[in-house]
Amino acid sequence: MLINGIETLVYGVSDLVESTRFFDDFGLARKLGAPAPAGAIEFELPDGSHVEIRDRNDPTLPASPMVGDGVREVVWGVPDATALSTLVSGLEADREVRIDSDGTARFVSDFGVPMALRRFRRRAIVSAPDPLNSPDRVNRLNQHRKWRRRARPSVISHVVFAVPGYERAAKFMRDRLHFRLSDSQQGFGKYLRADGTTAHHSILLLNASAPIPGMDGELRFHHANFGVEDIDEIMIGANYMTRHGWPKSHLGLGRHRIDSALFYYLPCPAGGEAEYGADADAVNESWVPRHWTSPLFAYAHFVSNLPPFLAQEPEWGFYYLTSEDDPADAEQPREIRK
Repeated sequence: MLINGIETLVYGVSDLVESTRFFDDFGLARKLGAPAPAGAIEFELPDGSHVEIRDRNDPTLPASPMVGDGVREVVWGVPDATALSTLVSGLEADREVRIDSDGTARFVSDFGVPMALRRFRRRAIVSAPDPLNSPDRVNRLNQHRKWRRRARPSVISHVVFAVPGYERAAKFMRDRLHFRLSDSQQGFGKYLRADGTTAHHSILLLNASAPIPGMDGELRFHHANFGVEDIDEIMIGANYMTRHGWPKSHLGLGRHRIDSALFYYLPCPAGGEAEYGADADAVNESWVPRHWTSPLFAYAHFVSNLPPFLAQEPEWGFYYLTSEDDPADAEQPREIRK
């Protein structure tokens, strides 16, 4: 195991005050203890991961060709010094890696997104979603569901960028940082997980020229997913944000088909969107990656606010890959159709 998830997302923002207010209302807690770096606001999640927001013109932010506000650096967690040394040695073969005084190793990925590696002992999360009842199957007897006041995300599940040359970017993540391919959407993107997690994906690399809204061929931050316990916590958070004046989600509540996750995207003043997520697939080395030949079929099982691009029921289309290579290199994939 070399990378055990996202340790910190560093945002560069145009409006530090509004961005801070958003994450306060979204349910992130301010980091206690050690003071934040100069000019930064820090939040800490229950698993020990962090969100750091800075003015987009802050000279301490790494240089990048990324357009617009959003995550300007992804700090990946590593479990120990051996993993850190292994990754740094490989990266130093063809790029500069700067080691900070605290041991953080900073570099720029092949696709222009600044990244870093830092020791991260992830804290375990205590999670107790309510049992579900269904017709003639009682799992919750004489017990009502939990009543909540706020959503409090416990983990940063994944981060998403729109990337020119997303397939080459996926190769970098696999070959240099040992990520594993979970799924591939034809002409749309690559879903990859860090090798020390069971999350379906830790990063999604979107095709920056995909024929969907918001894709203009430029390198941009797209969204970050913050994991909560269940559908109730998602909607408590959504209602709280609406009551506090934040714009509503364009799509509303939905469930992806590609990783089975519930989602609720909110426009975020720090850039892109912030997503409440729950009930995603958990995978390990036994998972067989799929190539989805029908990207819209992969995108959503359902959406409460059906957008125009999903007005027609998408065609069924995917096949299993026999390797993590690109679909053209896979040997005799088995296609499944409706």
